[in-house]
Amino acid sequence: MWELLLPIFGFLIGTVASMTGIGGGVFIVPLLTLLYNFYPAYAVGTSLTTIIFTSLASTANYSRQKRIYYKTGLILAITTVPGALLGAYLTSIISSRLLGLIFGVFLLFVAFRMMVNLGSSRSKPSLAEKDTHFTLVSSEKELFESGAKILHGVALSFFGGLASGLLGIGGGVLIVPIMNLTMAMSMHIAVATSMFTMVFTSISGVIQHFSLGNIRFEYALPLALGTIFGAQLGAYTSKRLSSKNLQRVFGMVLIVVSIQMILKYI
Repeated sequence: MWELLLPIFGFLIGTVASMTGIGGGVFIVPLLTLLYNFYPAYAVGTSLTTIIFTSLASTANYSRQKRIYYKTGLILAITTVPGALLGAYLTSIISSRLLGLIFGVFLLFVAFRMMVNLGSSRSKPSLAEKDTHFTLVSSEKELFESGAKILHGVALSFFGGLASGLLGIGGGVLIVPIMNLTMAMSMHIAVATSMFTMVFTSISGVIQHFSLGNIRFEYALPLALGTIFGAQLGAYTSKRLSSKNLQRVFGMVLIVVSIQMILKYI
């Protein structure tokens, strides 16, 4: 009976995932483990399979909106892909409980930082107004002129890939804040580029999970059917939101996700 609801769940998850650039695994993994009694490794592998379709559908829409930094996304994939492969491998030899708790606490910190920065900008000059180092870049060319931003992003994105492969969360929960807070990319560009990067991250993780026998395609495909349509609505909605509102939505989703992870792994 619950299997019939998979496309509906997929649609709802795909909408939020595409709008915020997080992939959707933070909702799919708990859904499969709690409602469908999946073993955690199977939930992670099935979730990543679904995210392939979500990221492809979102990328197609964001590409038409011309909001993707393709070169940046490919460079970040250089470290997210190895991270995803390592994370997927680690699911077979260690418990993900400790790392899940660490990521949950870290995401909560990131979420509050994003929300505090957003709130403080209403009453006083933002960091961008005080220091040009924090000024949002206006183009991909400008981003590459600042080599430090690219280097920081590449170094940190490994952990986004690691989280993706180990926890099945797509990696966007880390990649989007990295792009926005460290690489000075606007939220609209960060969300779109994150979904593009996630294509490579999720595929690499799925290859490893497939070899381990962790994917239940009879669940992944109905979920994917819903996420494909949900991704279109999410990309359209994201375009309609201002950068501040998009950051606010992302921060709130991140708080929910981090609390959910902490409670799950406690």
